[in-house]
Amino acid sequence: MKIVHIITRLILGGAQENTLITCKLLAERGHEVTLITGPAAGPEGALFEQTKTGGYQTLVVDELQRQISPSADIPAYFKLKKLLRRLAPDIVHTHSAKAGILGRYAGWSLKNPNDLKPAVVHTIHGLAFHHYQNPLLNRFYIAVEKAAAQRTDAFITVADTMTEKCRAAGIGPDKPFTTAWSAIDEDAYMTPPPQEAIAAFRQKHNIPADAVVLVKIARLFELKGHDYVIESARRLAAQHPRCIWLFVGDGILAEPLKNQIQFAGLEDRFRFTGLMPPERIPLAIHSSDILVHCSLREGLARVLPQAMLCGKPVVSFDIDGAKEVVNGNTGFLVEPENIGQLTDACEKLIGDPALRQRLGRAGRQAVTEKFAPRTMVDTIEKVYNQLISGY
Repeated sequence: MKIVHIITRLILGGAQENTLITCKLLAERGHEVTLITGPAAGPEGALFEQTKTGGYQTLVVDELQRQISPSADIPAYFKLKKLLRRLAPDIVHTHSAKAGILGRYAGWSLKNPNDLKPAVVHTIHGLAFHHYQNPLLNRFYIAVEKAAAQRTDAFITVADTMTEKCRAAGIGPDKPFTTAWSAIDEDAYMTPPPQEAIAAFRQKHNIPADAVVLVKIARLFELKGHDYVIESARRLAAQHPRCIWLFVGDGILAEPLKNQIQFAGLEDRFRFTGLMPPERIPLAIHSSDILVHCSLREGLARVLPQAMLCGKPVVSFDIDGAKEVVNGNTGFLVEPENIGQLTDACEKLIGDPALRQRLGRAGRQAVTEKFAPRTMVDTIEKVYNQLISGY
């Protein structure tokens, strides 16, 4: 098949890593794959280097950007349409909000009574509407998604919860939805790095060898929940002098978060790694003991199965798809924004190394096959074949 994937930008992020894995494996299976993306900008970093060895071509549309801007969006739409007409794909597969709207409209516009291709597929990695923004804005986003759904042949979601929320909002009621768990390069996580590498990582970030490390991996950005981790640390620090909290990532909230930590008198208990490339994330997790995830909205945060593949227990807010991987056998789910529950869950794991090991082993067993790249691409390829054979 000739397949075109379209994504808004190649920053460091779960949707982007998912898309690159999909493109690479589809190309390895003999499909002709093209990735269209907008330019990457900002402190999160870019993934363009990975596209150079993936076996597929990558095209950049400069006007394709995250912000709503008619002066850029209209030219982006026509450029996408022109590219798709030239590439003549069997499948147009879109990702993320902006590319998902413009790409689906452009792909659908190529359909005609004599030639019904391309089939238009959209992956929902997360939803633009959520409880933490203006209800009027949510209504706007839902209306836009409903209109785009009419120009979609099939949806793929990274968690069953995404399907449930779309159905509840009236998005694509007559369209097929398929869950394809977001693939992870499992070998990188399941194979522990040498102890020397872990020791060097801890030494670099001034983490004592005997410290219990609670790591949070996320952009330093709104709704990622770093402030909840800081407050739970304030409650735990005095009783657990060997604990260190590690923030992996960068973003616009770096300085405000550091100021909040200083105000709480916890400068000596927190470490910031700054931006880390994806290939070093396994080292950060293996160098830690507990993963804490306090985002307020996600599709299904990839860092949860990543930590489980490393054999680490997780504590997560019970949002979106988290419950599909985190349970009493693999870690603790706590109510969103409930700092008391978050603190209690962390304290149980800090004080019980045997519990950490038991939950970590169970977590690895639970996600190994579920999040394998071949499992995800098998599912996606099946959706493609069903769409093509239906014409």
